[in-house]
Amino acid sequence: MSASNSECYFTGVKVRRLDDDGQSVPVYPGKVNLKAVYDPKGLSIRVEDSSEPKEFIVCTSSEFARIGPKGLLFKLSTEALLINFPSEEETNKLYKAVVAIKEDKVSNVFTERTEESSASQYFQFYGYLSQQQNMMQDFIRTSTYQKAILDNPADFTGKVVLDVGAGSGILSFFAYQSGAKRVYAVEASSIAVHAAKLVAANKVDDVIKVVSGKIEEISIPEEVDIIISEPMGYMLLNERMLETFLHAKKFLKPNGKMFPTRGDLHVAPFTDEALYMEQFNKVNFWYQEYFHGVNLSCLRDAAMEEYFRQPIVDTFDINICTAKSQRHVIDFQASHETDLHRIEIPLEFHVLTSGTVHGLAFWFDVAFIGANSTVWLSTAPTQPLTHWYQVRCLLSRPIFAKQGQLLTGRVLMVANAKQSYDLTIECKIEGTSTVSTNTLDLKNPYFSPVLDAGQLYDLSVNSAYNTEGVQDPQDFPEDVYAVFVDELPTTDNVDKSDGDAESAYKDKTDSDTVILGEIPLPYEEEEDQ
Repeated sequence: MSASNSECYFTGVKVRRLDDDGQSVPVYPGKVNLKAVYDPKGLSIRVEDSSEPKEFIVCTSSEFARIGPKGLLFKLSTEALLINFPSEEETNKLYKAVVAIKEDKVSNVFTERTEESSASQYFQFYGYLSQQQNMMQDFIRTSTYQKAILDNPADFTGKVVLDVGAGSGILSFFAYQSGAKRVYAVEASSIAVHAAKLVAANKVDDVIKVVSGKIEEISIPEEVDIIISEPMGYMLLNERMLETFLHAKKFLKPNGKMFPTRGDLHVAPFTDEALYMEQFNKVNFWYQEYFHGVNLSCLRDAAMEEYFRQPIVDTFDINICTAKSQRHVIDFQASHETDLHRIEIPLEFHVLTSGTVHGLAFWFDVAFIGANSTVWLSTAPTQPLTHWYQVRCLLSRPIFAKQGQLLTGRVLMVANAKQSYDLTIECKIEGTSTVSTNTLDLKNPYFSPVLDAGQLYDLSVNSAYNTEGVQDPQDFPEDVYAVFVDELPTTDNVDKSDGDAESAYKDKTDSDTVILGEIPLPYEEEEDQ
């Protein structure tokens, strides 16, 4: 099967089971229908019969053989099936598809950097309609993407578009709505089959072409004017989809555009005694010396290390941050995928509020810098909640920082084969011997139990620092969809009854760190005000 042909149907098929002696018996009393569907591992073959439905995956390691002009034999883990087709032509169609999969042993960038088990789990997860629904129902995410695309018709009208990791194809539909001449919707999970059905049902298959396969493997017949994608994971970089997004630039015309165009990862120190103690107290279980007669205490140190290696995915009040956030900018237009293999962010914070620093908080923004307007999507704690939430990483040992002190350190992110990052954080008080570090596994986050799906639609979270009255996309400024995360509390919105708080927040200004590529900062004017 070709990449663009994600499924094939066969009718009037006979299926027989072979025993150990090579004798065959019918599995079904009559003829059945068979469907071959694209799968990230190769090809999924399904027998559609309610009496005994069957499904198996054909991949590079599968055993099969041609039996006569109309038969194919598949050796599965529990049985051997002989499938007879009504015609030699039908047999040839499936035979060629299976041979193509068996012979596809060419390594690519994705397979070289990804464990097979991780990739399998990843594509299975995104193959579910329920997961697509979860993302599509994130109003901030979906409506911001639609606004970014529809508000920049000069970048889409009459253009050829590539949608990387298209999923349900919703971004491809937005590109169509903005006047795209042709859209290639590339999707590696089995959701591609459903995307193709949506395209056909909405009668836009003359414009949107669903291509099943990984962007590292597929080919398209022409270069594209613009690449669109939603490649962001927790902390912007988790899942390593950004690398696939950048890899897709091999299809981009010179001077073509990337949507989103840049990503800003924000970092800020925070204080939260309750969160720290919550993680610390989980280890109490392993202090038991008489748990059903078993002494568990020898594992408490290992348990402590494991719990503190977990990044915490939740949301919080911006006031727990003890300094202005620092941002690390990635220019998707200029960066290469290898730039994301190792990311080191030097930190320098001027402490604005005395207190215990328990760790570092992370969130991100992405910008769509178009010919007509620039649109921002923010996951900051000052903004309406999204399905990305925010991420906090605890230090192994909290440190106390006084107002006015300089807190330095670094964040080191090293990509791993689990489609994630090994994360090292370090904080120290300049001029003292006080230092604390921790190493975390971004692949294994802890999701706070306070999170609730309903929060995704609650536009009043962190109400003290949200933009009042922003309940509808039309309420946002014309040129900026998401209020900039730089707008931490100022003297205009901090309780002036606390003079220290007023002076502490008065001079909070953003600081840039490593910038990959050179692009303008669309909200510098806001910062200077």
